[in-house]
Amino acid sequence: MNKTQKGVDVFNLYTSWFQLQVTITEECLQCRRRGGKCKIDNTMLYLCSLGIGIGGSTILTVGLLIWFIRCHKKQKYANSNSRLISSDPSSRSELEVGSVCFRVPVFSYKELAEATNNFSHDKELGDGGFGRVYYAKLKDGREVAVKRFHEHNYRKFEQFMNEIEILTRLHHKNLVSLYGCTSRHSPQGLLLVYEFIPNGTVADHLRGGRAKPVSLSWPIRMNIAIETASALAYLHASDIIHRDVKTNNILLDNRFNVKVADFGLSRLFPADATHVSTAPQGSPGYVDPEYHLCYQLTDKSDVYSFGVVLIELISSMPPVDMNRQKQEINLAYLAVNRIQNSAIEELIDPCLGYQSDGEVKRMTTSVAELAFLCLQQNNEMRPSMDEVLKQLKRIESGECKPENLNNDNVVQSMRRTVSSPDCQEASLLKNISLSPTSVTSKWVSSDIASSLTC
Repeated sequence: MNKTQKGVDVFNLYTSWFQLQVTITEECLQCRRRGGKCKIDNTMLYLCSLGIGIGGSTILTVGLLIWFIRCHKKQKYANSNSRLISSDPSSRSELEVGSVCFRVPVFSYKELAEATNNFSHDKELGDGGFGRVYYAKLKDGREVAVKRFHEHNYRKFEQFMNEIEILTRLHHKNLVSLYGCTSRHSPQGLLLVYEFIPNGTVADHLRGGRAKPVSLSWPIRMNIAIETASALAYLHASDIIHRDVKTNNILLDNRFNVKVADFGLSRLFPADATHVSTAPQGSPGYVDPEYHLCYQLTDKSDVYSFGVVLIELISSMPPVDMNRQKQEINLAYLAVNRIQNSAIEELIDPCLGYQSDGEVKRMTTSVAELAFLCLQQNNEMRPSMDEVLKQLKRIESGECKPENLNNDNVVQSMRRTVSSPDCQEASLLKNISLSPTSVTSKWVSSDIASSLTC
């Protein structure tokens, strides 16, 4: 062995002439296992070269690996646990579409199927364009309405998520509340769960199964108009267009308070846009003629539909009636014609007391004039929903009194040329498509507006 050599690798002490047997200490073995080299220096002390550096980095690497594995297991457990929790109707879960997240309670399909007696016909409350609605009573005692989307509807998922997105951001006493839904991944189908509104729709009470003599007195109808306008004004302030305003979508509780429902067709309106270009959707008799003609949706499209609702409230007539004369099939056109010809009394439901009650006559006449403004064919000539709401409140309070409709200026303004409904043939309605376009051509709105000035 060379005396000047500072260290010798004890694991390489082999030659072709002899074999040297040495006893290796535990420290040296540990050094070797860590990737170091165990050597003997001149004083016969064991050295572990590189052992500390390599061993330390190895330990650090192993430690980081163990930490990563543990974190991954914790995250996996947490996700699994949250899925279990989300099956509970009272829990909150996140539904994701792209980068948009909605937090709504998630119900199990099985529970809702049992609560509706497997969606029995006896539990059915109504049938909309995108699904049927069923009554159900949950295990916790809550009465709810369950909307089941039609299986054959290829747009059901879009409408399902649209209603969730709209309703989870809205909180207004006159809008129906969303309680939750099934998972969007549910193989059985898509279900939405709403608060149950027990007293049917406005349409039911006007001319349906709940209609009775004086079942809706004029004060109740006036309140329905105000509360519906309040809900729509709130939607517009939230940059949302309902797109399907009609008496079948205005629900009533046992005190005849309003709950506006069915947001499947609703659109979120871009804040910087004047309109949205989209194919007309809605119900016959309620569709804005300008929207129908130009495919341009604005908040004034809801104003037009609400104008039809106002006419229904004062007349009890349906928005479309194939038994009426051809040019009066569409209620909006019929109403504009009567108002222009100073024949408002022909619009008013006789049971309201138009001829015998001066206050009813004043208010119904004022509401008819307001509806006339809402039904203008040019949407720029219609008031906003906020203006409509303010006007209705003035009419109710007695602050607003209509001018005499025999006034020459008012009559002349109303008697502008009126085009017939743009359906050309009455059979178009029978085949269902969209509502016929109707009402009036352009006129100077200031003359009529002045008659409503208080």
